[in-house]
Amino acid sequence: VCSDVHVISSGINAEYGGNIWVLIVAGSNGWYNYRHQSDISHLYHILTKKHGIPPEFIVNMQYNDIAYNENNPHPGIIINALHGEDVYEGNMIDYMGRTVTATNFLKILKGHHVSGGSGKVINSKSNDVVFINFADHGGPGLLAFPDDELHVADLTRILKELHEARKYKQMLWYVEACYAGSMFADSLTADMNITAHTAANADESSYACVLDEDMDVYLGDCWSLNWMNNTEQIFPRLYSETVGQQYDIVKKMTTESHASIYGDMQVIYNEPISTFLGHGPKPATATPPVTLTVEEMYKTSIQTPDIMLDYLRRKRAKTDDENEAQELDIQIQYHEVTEEKVQVVLDMIAIDVTGSIETAYLTKKEAVRIDDAICNKAALDTFFGACYRSQTHPYILKYVSTLTKLCNRYQTEDIVKSVLKYCTVNN
Repeated sequence: VCSDVHVISSGINAEYGGNIWVLIVAGSNGWYNYRHQSDISHLYHILTKKHGIPPEFIVNMQYNDIAYNENNPHPGIIINALHGEDVYEGNMIDYMGRTVTATNFLKILKGHHVSGGSGKVINSKSNDVVFINFADHGGPGLLAFPDDELHVADLTRILKELHEARKYKQMLWYVEACYAGSMFADSLTADMNITAHTAANADESSYACVLDEDMDVYLGDCWSLNWMNNTEQIFPRLYSETVGQQYDIVKKMTTESHASIYGDMQVIYNEPISTFLGHGPKPATATPPVTLTVEEMYKTSIQTPDIMLDYLRRKRAKTDDENEAQELDIQIQYHEVTEEKVQVVLDMIAIDVTGSIETAYLTKKEAVRIDDAICNKAALDTFFGACYRSQTHPYILKYVSTLTKLCNRYQTEDIVKSVLKYCTVNN
């Protein structure tokens, strides 16, 4: 553990004569969330081994509970969905376990000291570019971490601070999460020099792909596999494809959700992806062939909030142990009942706040947008604290947009009061 901020003094040149800084995050834990750490571990190898970005300029956040998980039949190995290769060996993780938090993520992005881990932070300057890739669950105006959430209110504030302090020249986000578009749709302006490419728009789930039936886990997220597949296919000619062109290609490849793009659509949109992903020397050996077709990839796709229950049901169908079967039946029934209860509770909150069933119904039918980010944070934090946590009940993220929509029309205090009232009664 380092006691001081680890400052890097030299690195690879970007297109503007500065450095490329990278922050990559797998924001989940638990065996059934295997795919997030697989995606990020895969990306780490792409950036370091192929694209030539020095590890000193990459900050890697992963809980690190998959490779040696008791459910892993291949201890010390994490399989990459595209090639079937191990991506854990050589994967240098800077922050793991309880240090993978939204608070630490923002500190690292700002270049501030973080207790625990390697001490590495994003020490970018005004002529540097920053690339951020996040993979995990998400909800309206939030990205989930293992023990907390990153809210759009906090992220927007920090991005504005970084822009005003000239801590980067350009910044590119690639975000794999449900409702990922809601983190940027109403917060990024073109003059901030930030572009965000997301797996889903502001009002839908993203999807996992490639089910490994032996391990009962999905090996990757569909959109993430698509953009990394495209990147590997054009390597080493990364200068030949722009951010905008990759977005168009990946959008067509991603069939279950609507890949979206926000922010600066003039400058960054027309930059070659090598500006942000590096442009290492031509490899001595070719990239391994991708063994999956698009049809094969989506054959076993599933929206990510449903994966936990899907995992429990598949595990139940396989077991011959009566005690394990009984325990799994209890877990499955609990979560099935809870998913129904969550919808009822949110309906009751909506009726209570709006004053009528009809108005509540019309409010819920509105599209997701974040008009009041502070209210959204307060309402969701209260719900997660008083009702159910997104980390242990991920399916609730399909329904909590009710609170987001209420925040666009009603007072924060009334919504929070109603959440506490109905969560206390029904939980």
